[in-house]
Amino acid sequence: MQDLVIPAPDQPTLPTTAGGRFPVRRVYCVGRNYAAHAREMGHDPDREPPFFFTKPASALVTDGADTPYPPGTDRLEHEVELVVALGRGGSDVAVTDALDLVWGYGVGIDLTRRDVQAEAKRLGRPWDLAKGFDASAPVGTLVPAAGVDPTTGAIGLRVDDALRQSGDLADQVWSVAETIAELSRWVTLAPGDLLFTGTPDGVGPLQRGQVVTGFVTEVGTVTTRIV
Repeated sequence: MQDLVIPAPDQPTLPTTAGGRFPVRRVYCVGRNYAAHAREMGHDPDREPPFFFTKPASALVTDGADTPYPPGTDRLEHEVELVVALGRGGSDVAVTDALDLVWGYGVGIDLTRRDVQAEAKRLGRPWDLAKGFDASAPVGTLVPAAGVDPTTGAIGLRVDDALRQSGDLADQVWSVAETIAELSRWVTLAPGDLLFTGTPDGVGPLQRGQVVTGFVTEVGTVTTRIV
């Protein structure tokens, strides 16, 4: 083993219902994958193939920990998503084989500095600081893939006691299998990769002190408090 000139960073992991923890390699996200959300953001989902962006694995918020309100924004917004955890990798994966790569599923919240994103779009700049900032990816406990149907089921989000987002996995423009297959044409997927699969409409702002709970039927929940 090579000597390291600085201490190695901690390996980000997620809790699982299987007892052990899931090591996270990379975090991919697909944009505007629910038709109603695409329209609320001013786009036509019927004309757009899937596109992807990333968050660092260090952005994960796990085990129900609080989420700090990030600096540099006055418009922090929530986006609840089904999260896919890959136990196998591959490239140029066929749609018919894509779900064989999945170890399990979880519920995540893609936190977004919406004002920063809007300005980046206006100037034609990258979204990194709007999407990939510290603590921008709360994720709940992962459940093994067996018994979970990623093509249907309620998905939603509550802020305190108010329902903000409500949809169904069946509303995805691109299914989980199609999304994995498409992403594998661009990058080589590996065990430990996560995929956030898009959000239904109803995204909105968050304030300090609010408790955010995302849920997906048969998968579970994620809860965090904005501080």
